[in-house]
Amino acid sequence: MKDQGFRSEATGGKHMDGFFLLIRDLLVDIGVPEDDICTQKRSLDLPGYFRAEKQWDLIIIKHLIPDGKKELVAVLELKSQKGPSFGNNINNRTEEVLGSAYDLWTAYREGAFKTSPSPWLGYMLLLEDCERSRKGVRNNEPHFEVFPEFKDASYIERYHQTCLKLVRERVYSEVCYLLAKEEDKMRPRNYAEPDEILSGYRFLRSLCSHLNNFYEIA
Repeated sequence: MKDQGFRSEATGGKHMDGFFLLIRDLLVDIGVPEDDICTQKRSLDLPGYFRAEKQWDLIIIKHLIPDGKKELVAVLELKSQKGPSFGNNINNRTEEVLGSAYDLWTAYREGAFKTSPSPWLGYMLLLEDCERSRKGVRNNEPHFEVFPEFKDASYIERYHQTCLKLVRERVYSEVCYLLAKEEDKMRPRNYAEPDEILSGYRFLRSLCSHLNNFYEIA
């Protein structure tokens, strides 16, 4: 398992604040205009297809001058889960992440974002690494067996498999999956990346590559 730290505050205080600030600062540093980076609550809603709108965590909207048109460039969702109620939350979290993506892509197909090219859709999940999340969980299989990768898998592994499938099935452009221990929250290297495919570096590199189609990236 590869350990790295974006920032020491990444898992301190509000769980995702450090990662949110890192991404926002990176966008500004590479040349994305601050006016195009939506972070305020009132500017984070996008229309859906199966619902009126959804509020995301960070949106990049390119303002085309002088015609005043807008293009949806990128959409990010950042989530964290802390124990002990892993079992109560994992199915809800999975249904939420699938439904949000499907709703956005359907809205895009139906022209909700006007002439915008296909946006970049990213999902970041930070999960508490603890004894309960590492412990194997028995499956309930009254009629049919679960897929082998979920067989008696821990919550850490179940989320891992879900995140991999979100990328492989192209539900999301990229997914970043991180683990963090409560006792490490004040350390400089305070989280772990269990899979290179779901690493922070790959996540941000993909985002920057997409942005290069819209901006002169430094």
